[in-house]
Amino acid sequence: MPSATSSPVPRLALWAGVVCVLAVAAAVVSFVQGSWLGVVWILMAGMSSNMAWFYLRKAKLERAARAERTAAAG
Repeated sequence: MPSATSSPVPRLALWAGVVCVLAVAAAVVSFVQGSWLGVVWILMAGMSSNMAWFYLRKAKLERAARAERTAAAG
């Protein structure tokens, strides 16, 4: 179980993923209604998807570094 002092990186990845899903839904609604505003939503979905992957990768690398430090110290 993660401690209360752990990094909020996974939480940021989760929120970026939620924003991505909501932006895709908004793009679909916009395109169904015949609006080209959906293009902006697609761009936002792409950006938030990249942010989610970045934060997930960052958390994975931090966990690996922490495990390596622990193994070297112990």
